[in-house]
Amino acid sequence: MNDEQLLRYSRHILLPEIGIEGQERLLAARALVIGAGGLGSPIALYLASAGVGNLTLCDNEDVDLTNLQRQIVHRTDSVGRKKVESARATLAAINPEVRVTALPERVDGKRLETLAAQADVVIDGSDNFATRHAVNRACVRVKKPLVSGAAVRFDGQVAVFDLRAPGAPCYACLFPESGESEDVRCAVMGVFAPLTGIVGSIQAAEALKLITGSGETLAGRLLLLDALAMQVRTIKLARDPACAVCRAEC
Repeated sequence: MNDEQLLRYSRHILLPEIGIEGQERLLAARALVIGAGGLGSPIALYLASAGVGNLTLCDNEDVDLTNLQRQIVHRTDSVGRKKVESARATLAAINPEVRVTALPERVDGKRLETLAAQADVVIDGSDNFATRHAVNRACVRVKKPLVSGAAVRFDGQVAVFDLRAPGAPCYACLFPESGESEDVRCAVMGVFAPLTGIVGSIQAAEALKLITGSGETLAGRLLLLDALAMQVRTIKLARDPACAVCRAEC
């Protein structure tokens, strides 16, 4: 790191759990962020400000006026632009050293697997089960840690699925693809603006811990947040031996 980087990241370097070695890991890291909306906004902002060297953002949507209530990476003059392009401009203003690859597409299949394989950590900020399951399948196949989050109304959840650990569950162990879970979209149900910031910030924190190897992550646990009562609880997760996704890969 040069003198400017030592100064920019000095508050991380002062932490013995991160230090210079951990910050250098961040600078060399690659993170794949799925979604540049309510969750993707704080995720991308904190990863960029923390110095994660390479960010790939995937989102095929345009910025809408209704997004601005919670999607803090976008500005009013971004309405009508692709979300990933708007986000890249904001991140460049915060930390021009970070290399941001903006993909205005909904990635899936082999394309998603390739992107996941190139990343050190995958952070899912999408808002539908189809994408979450696609991201989970890709991470299981290429053995990359997945930080998953969701937020709607006043309720949020975060979990880390890291199949590098023996016996670890995947997202499909918790929410089977063949299950009866229904998408609850904030466009219909509403969402408390700070909730996406809280959940996305926790996701960013988990990603930074995975990259630096510091602390204990939410691997094998599901964090549940009730922002209306401001109560948090965690539930232990176990691998489903009958899981159609990770059973075949592990």
